[in-house]
Formats: sequence, C-alpha cells, structure tokens
Amino acid sequence: MSNPSSRQGLIDYALRALGAPVIEINVDEEQLEDRIDEALQFYREYHDDATFRTYLKHQITSTDVSNGYIDIDDSIIQINRMMPVHGSSGRSVESLFDFEYQFRLQDAQSSLGFTSDFAYREQMKAYLNLIDLKTAGFPHITFNRHLNRLYIEGEFSDNSISEGEYVVIEAIKIIDPETQNDVYNDMFLKRYVVALIKRQWGANLIKFEGMQLPGGVTINGREIFAEANDDILRLEEEAREVWEEPIGFMIG
Repeated sequence: MSNPSSRQGLIDYALRALGAPVIEINVDEEQLEDRIDEALQFYREYHDDATFRTYLKHQITSTDVSNGYIDIDDSIIQINRMMPVHGSSGRSVESLFDFEYQFRLQDAQSSLGFTSDFAYREQMKAYLNLIDLKTAGFPHITFNRHLNRLYIEGEFSDNSISEGEYVVIEAIKIIDPETQNDVYNDMFLKRYVVALIKRQWGANLIKFEGMQLPGGVTINGREIFAEANDDILRLEEEAREVWEEPIGFMIG
C-alpha cells in the first residue's frame, strides 16, 4: 500500500521501495524500529507539519504551589508564554474600577452617537497594552522539554498565582501519529525513512564487503551506504530550508 497509515505500514512501504520482496533487505526488525524512531524524532524537530500551536488550561493545585512548578505532558516540546486567568471570586467588583473596563464602557457609549474615532481606539488599545506590559506583563517562566516542568519564576512565592487559579499556557504540541495516522503518509517522512533504512542496510553489508556469493555476485555495501548517506544529507538540508518553521523575530 503506497499510503501507509501505521508504523508497520511505513516499514513495509520503505522495504518495498528498496526492492523487497524481489531483493532481500538485510536489516533486522529491531533496526527497522530504531530507524522509524530516528525518523520521527527528526521529523518532530524540524518539520512544521509535525507539531501545532495550542492553548492549555490548567488549574493551580496545592502540589504545584509546594513544588514551585507545573508538570507538563511530554507531548509538549515548547512553551511560548503563560497567561493568568483570574477567577470570578472577588474579582467582579474590582473589574468595575479597572481602567481598561472604564475606557471600553465610555467608548461603547460614545459609539452609540457615532462620535467614536476608531483610530483613537486603536491608539488607546496599544497604549493600554504597553502599560500592562510595563507594569504587569506576563509571568516569567522557565521550561525544559526533558524535565517536563514549567517553572513560574517568583509567582508562587509572592502569591500572585495561588491554588485554585487558572492559567492558560501557549504551547507547541507534537502530533501523535498513533491517533493522527496520516502522519505516516507524509511525503518527507516516507522518503526520510527509506533513506535511513537504506543506510542501515549498507552499514550491515559493509561487514561482508568483498565476499563473493554463488554466481559470482560481490556484495558492495559501501556503495549502498554512501548513496543513502547522500540522500539523508539532502533530505535534512531540505527539511531545514523548506519545512522548518521560520525563526520568529523578537522586538523590544
């Protein structure tokens, strides 16, 4: 089947692409599994289609407060920012005296008389965002994907984030191929898996280089290895130049 929808389907596709069953591909099953894992790891690191941006809601627990960090699922590879979302308890009265709330209320009233200037509204909104960034801003966070922990610097200790409060986390999450099996049919991933398995095949045959088979056929694993290695280097360069998400620019 040329459109694999499972891990084994991708392995079978790669073996057929290399000549099986007409040619015996001398690669062990465990080696095949290792090359699939290697291909998926590279795919997740450098291919834009392997991940997606999402927003996760989390309610702060007593464990989070005592630990000083939030446990993060290992499918999350990057966290961009965290936004506190204050609960309604004790907040509704305070919001009446919030400057932005009063500004919007006044602006909404003036809009009824068609006297509102939208350019002015945009300028004021940008100014309010600047004030919020300089005076409050977003919580400072530290995240490492291998620790699977989101550290919130100073927020727990000064009680600005407390137990029971909600936070929203903007994160980059891996697309699980076991639930979204269309990943196995990705054009780049299929070519990359074929190249990795071909290199493994060549590496195995190099051990028997010069050995003559019945009929006078000589094994040339080094050539297979070199061809596959060139394919891998080309595909990895393509991934970085074509498929990788562009690096964002930070201003300020």
